[in-house]
Amino acid sequence: MAVLLSLTAFAAHAETPIAKTTEEVIARMKPFSGTVKKGVDPSTLTHKVMCGYQGWFGAEGDSSGQGWVHYDFQRMVNGEPGCRIDLWPDVSELGADEQFASPFKMVDGKPATVFSSQHPRTVLRHFQWMETAGIDGVFLQRFPAPSKSAKHFDFLNRVLDNVRNAANATGRIWALMYDLSGKRRGELESVVMEDFKLLFDKMQITKDPAYQRHNGKPVISVWGIGFNDKRDYTLEECERLIDFLKNDPVYGGNTVMIGVPYFWREAKRDATPDPRLHDVLAKADIISPWSVGRYHADKSLDNNLPATQSADVAWCREHKRDYMPVIFPGFSWRNQEHMNGREAKLNAIPRQGGAFLWKQAMMSLKSGSEMLYIAMFDEMDEGTAIFKCTNNPPLGAQGFATYEGLPSDHYLWLTGMIGKVLRKELPALDTMPERK
Repeated sequence: MAVLLSLTAFAAHAETPIAKTTEEVIARMKPFSGTVKKGVDPSTLTHKVMCGYQGWFGAEGDSSGQGWVHYDFQRMVNGEPGCRIDLWPDVSELGADEQFASPFKMVDGKPATVFSSQHPRTVLRHFQWMETAGIDGVFLQRFPAPSKSAKHFDFLNRVLDNVRNAANATGRIWALMYDLSGKRRGELESVVMEDFKLLFDKMQITKDPAYQRHNGKPVISVWGIGFNDKRDYTLEECERLIDFLKNDPVYGGNTVMIGVPYFWREAKRDATPDPRLHDVLAKADIISPWSVGRYHADKSLDNNLPATQSADVAWCREHKRDYMPVIFPGFSWRNQEHMNGREAKLNAIPRQGGAFLWKQAMMSLKSGSEMLYIAMFDEMDEGTAIFKCTNNPPLGAQGFATYEGLPSDHYLWLTGMIGKVLRKELPALDTMPERK
């Protein structure tokens, strides 16, 4: 009954017209008031497996009015439709109103369809997949824009509303993750802090029954601190943002998790060598290093992850901080790079049928990790998605990766199994278990 009631509410939400002004978007921001289903304990991140949820896919004809967001089908390459994704979503369970025809064609000549993160029923379906697989929940990525254009702002809020409604309806958990990528100097205060104030005041997200807490406080994650890739914002600005989220008399009182470079501890390679980095990291409550692309499904994994994570865990314990490592199933961004005029290999980091993901998870647990972040639930751009993707993608572009004939829910199932090992419901196995 809970899900049926939620579907009715979602249907009404989907019919809401596109907001024309920022003021109209703000006026629509409301606290959660939907159906709540008891499920995952939201009081702690310990023994949780969380996925990143991009929620950034928009389609021509959906409720956002923004066209092809993050699919980039509107861009042409050598006179042919381009695209940004390397995996194609499995839409076989989606209703007709949840599918949007792309410029690509299937083998039989029919239009290849995709989904929109703006559709409430589709997001609910994603969370139902999580519930079935036993996945705890997600960190919802949020990319606030400096201009606060009404359409973009409305897009972000609709996705957030979809996620919190779906999490509550399925007994999953969620937390907010600000991705600082692309932010200019001064925007961590003028954009990110101001955005959080609105979410706190208007949508009251941290009071949501499904909102993730840790050590008695709501969890807010900030991704993109300390990277050595010429970001315009400074470490000082990052420090002020952490202080704001932790100590502001009105908007503080949060547990702050930060997404940092993989080599943060030694301040080398992908990390800035600035000695102030560790001073900023010490302000946070949870350290989460970004591992995607830092090793491959070969000896570099064996030579890298165990030693790196063991030392990371030791540092965090010494400084009384929690540690949430990132693991990923594989990597591919051939189509995205091709549209940028660069060459990239399809399946650059092979999935090995799930063995690569499983091995990272077991290594992480042996290193002493008590919580895991899987990148990502719906990231088709970089081929790290674990949600249902098809083995029969359309023709065209630079080709698409597949799940190599495995069931489309294979990585959902495998993530659920990782969670059982983390909670000690199953023994840790060096070899990926067989599905019965």
